[in-house]
Amino acid sequence: MAPWLILGFIIAGVLHVFFPDGKIRKILGRGNTRSVINAALLGVPLPLCSCGVIPTGVSFYKNGASKGSAVSFLISTPQTGVDSILVTYSMLGWPLAVLRPVIAFITGIFGGFLTNYADKKDKNLTEHSTAPVANNRETGNAVIRVFKYAFGVFLMDIAKWIVIGLLIAALIAVFVPDDFFASYIKSDFLGMIIILAASVPLYVCATSSVPIAAVLMLKGISPGAAIVFLMAGPATNAATITVIGKVMGRKTLATYLISIISGALFFGMLTDYFLPRDLFLNAIHGNHTGHEHGLLPQWLSVSSGILLVALIVYGYIMKFVQRARANNSKSLSNFNSVNMKEIKVLVKGMTCNHCKMNVENSIRSVEGISGSEADPDTGVVTIFGDNIDLDRIKNAVESIGYTYSGIKN
Repeated sequence: MAPWLILGFIIAGVLHVFFPDGKIRKILGRGNTRSVINAALLGVPLPLCSCGVIPTGVSFYKNGASKGSAVSFLISTPQTGVDSILVTYSMLGWPLAVLRPVIAFITGIFGGFLTNYADKKDKNLTEHSTAPVANNRETGNAVIRVFKYAFGVFLMDIAKWIVIGLLIAALIAVFVPDDFFASYIKSDFLGMIIILAASVPLYVCATSSVPIAAVLMLKGISPGAAIVFLMAGPATNAATITVIGKVMGRKTLATYLISIISGALFFGMLTDYFLPRDLFLNAIHGNHTGHEHGLLPQWLSVSSGILLVALIVYGYIMKFVQRARANNSKSLSNFNSVNMKEIKVLVKGMTCNHCKMNVENSIRSVEGISGSEADPDTGVVTIFGDNIDLDRIKNAVESIGYTYSGIKN
């Protein structure tokens, strides 16, 4: 999967750098059919991980997007992305690589329509409080920014989950008998229900779900059950459920879960009952016996794997070095001046670099704030400014779905 994953990272960097700013309200701000479809179209290719999509989708809603379009984005984005589509092709074959983004697009639209329908009696469907938008336009060489984001921010967001996904796949491959599902779970529909029950609370990103699904299919689960896992695993987890319920309300949370669960079962059954199973099994067996991707030379696969491991190791080394510098030399002191205050607050819910950027940008948009630096590992956010209003800081943090826990003692 390494060559395709690296290519996906590069495309992710291009999308991040060149995606036009300032058009979210125009594209997603109305509670109509077009906004829901636009949100799904926007979400399918975006390479956001399961935790990164939460603050992004909530931020869209807080900055003018309708509930329906926000839910459409929250459903379609974590299921897929350019990186996971390429990895799906490399490990599961072209049938699932084609089906996966199509299903994400359809379920996103369905969820958006259902949310707007459930909320249609609310006269203020598109009139909700909005958080101020920070000006976070990046400067500098575009090519450098592409690679910095691709192999810095984005890679380190999902590196841990890729490794965990591969380890889980390896454990299943070694310890689960090849005939386990055929011997003990004879009903394809029962297999879907079991996979669904395990997937809903599970945290797994779209890319790391692929090797797990590949091994499960090699162990005998149906293609439909694999689709259920590829949909429900990335799109639902405890954090997503909590934040959507808190920010958008229980009614929206209900339509979100109904859309994903019903969509997963519907497309799973459609796949098992109306598409030939050999279409999927031949593709995956071909991939794992080296026949499907003979177009990639062996040296490219090996060198890509080595490069990917090196980038992940380097990322963790730099993360450790930066933290040590911050602790030992107080590298943030350059923000300080004689007339500038510094305060540290605790924010719960940050799990990745996307979370870090969302919290920093939201706090920086508050009047009187000159800068902010968040640490997702410790939950500490250092804030700099001449007039720091903690109530406004709390509102800025909680408006995008995180929890403000007060001043750090």
